[in-house]
Amino acid sequence: MIKIDLTDDRDFVILNLADTQLTGGELWNDHHLNKRAMEGTIKELIDRVKPDLITHTGDFSYAKDYAAYERFADFMDTFEIPWSFVWGNHDNQGGVESTQKCGEIFKKHSLCRFEDGDPSLGNGNYVIGIYKNGKPAEALIMMDTHDVLHLDNNETVWAKLSKEQLVWYSDTVESLISQGFGESMLFTHIPIYGYREAYSAASKENKKAKLWESYGTSVWNQGYEDSFGVCMEDISSYNADDGALAEILRLGHTKNVIAGHDHVNNFSIKYKGVRLTFALKTGSGCYWNEQLNGGTVIKIGENGVKDVYHEYVDFQTMMARS
Repeated sequence: MIKIDLTDDRDFVILNLADTQLTGGELWNDHHLNKRAMEGTIKELIDRVKPDLITHTGDFSYAKDYAAYERFADFMDTFEIPWSFVWGNHDNQGGVESTQKCGEIFKKHSLCRFEDGDPSLGNGNYVIGIYKNGKPAEALIMMDTHDVLHLDNNETVWAKLSKEQLVWYSDTVESLISQGFGESMLFTHIPIYGYREAYSAASKENKKAKLWESYGTSVWNQGYEDSFGVCMEDISSYNADDGALAEILRLGHTKNVIAGHDHVNNFSIKYKGVRLTFALKTGSGCYWNEQLNGGTVIKIGENGVKDVYHEYVDFQTMMARS
């Protein structure tokens, strides 16, 4: 376990970034729009949020584009803030050796907080323990959702947490309970199937709802009025129940799940007692919606998570200042 201890009485603040997804060529070109958008967004977020830890829910770049990973890590070093992550499908798509090499690049940077974990489960299944004045406050369970799966009928689908990973998750939660952690968060790249269930239950199925409308009650069913955010594309989870939510509910310890992957989905829904949140995409790399730019903030007190919200960065205003 990676341990981080905040030795004062304020909240522990996490800033999550998602799907930056720039190539090495973009990151080495100081005039490239995508680089300026990503770096300007992150700088503004850090100025506003002042995080104690930065997390990234994957898709930094594309597998084997090693210059991109080196450049991103160099950029993160400039903030002098610890940072952690899970790999995305694009980070994983070059195979095990490629992902491991990207990991070695990141781990050379002293502020990177990452563990490879059991290689039979993927790359990067590990835990970060957040402590307040030496006491357990929240555990961050970081899990690798791989890339894609090839089915017997030659269909290719998004990957999922494996049965073996769910056993690891169960064992990990039991260990956290024994160490005094009252609750945990789960970070993945590809969302678990439960996101589909939650949206189906909570939404009035108006996918064209405006972002501002999602912060009211008109687009949410009764009992889900504390939801927020939009669903502008199909939810890209594994295409059948993966068993992850059932295991989360059985153990009753994980109260929040943060996923990336879907660039223009950013809804957050409390479903069966667990808040399922799509991380807000950071920057304009790959496809995006200009309104959905920024990061996701998690505030942790001595008894666990106190708040989860999106911090939006206006693209036009930020670019005008950069």
